Amino acid sequence: MPKPNPDPKTPAADSRRLLRWYRRHARNLPWRRTDDPYAIWISEIMLQQTTVEAVIPYFERWLRTLPDVQTLAAAPQDQVMKLWEGLGYYSRAVSLHKAAKVVVDERGGVFPVGEDAWRELPGIGPYTAAALGCIVDGQRVPAIDALVRRLLYRYLGLTGEGNSKANEAAMREYGARLLAKSAP
Repeated sequence: MPKPNPDPKTPAADSRRLLRWYRRHARNLPWRRTDDPYAIWISEIMLQQTTVEAVIPYFERWLRTLPDVQTLAAAPQDQVMKLWEGLGYYSRAVSLHKAAKVVVDERGGVFPVGEDAWRELPGIGPYTAAALGCIVDGQRVPAIDALVRRLLYRYLGLTGEGNSKANEAAMREYGARLLAKSAP
């Protein structure tokens, strides 16, 4: 059976199919019901290497206790770590706390705008910066995690190392073309 290798003219059709699937199957998650950059940022960090089911109660408790970036920045480190307890990968909590202090102390409480600006905060890597640029700022940048990378590698019929510069560029270019103008 031949590998599906999409014609370069098909991203719009693929995008419509993906959006149609999402409208039918999307889960009702608390971070999808807000446009608050702080809440979305917290969810993106919590969801790294952690299941959605595990994150939901932590996310809800976190926002009740530390409802905004100013409160997080002012919180003692031990309170932040206690709230994170059980989620694992504790460096994420440390980075969140550091990043909150940067946002408050150096940026006047204003979150970055755009993928490149998000990358300047502690603990924000390429995927998270792209996700925040897309979800929070409406940028048409693809957030390509390991699962999406594997899918695109196969779907696009790429060869060689999956994370080569050429393959990464091809995936980002195709991913950007998939993003609908109205719903990045």
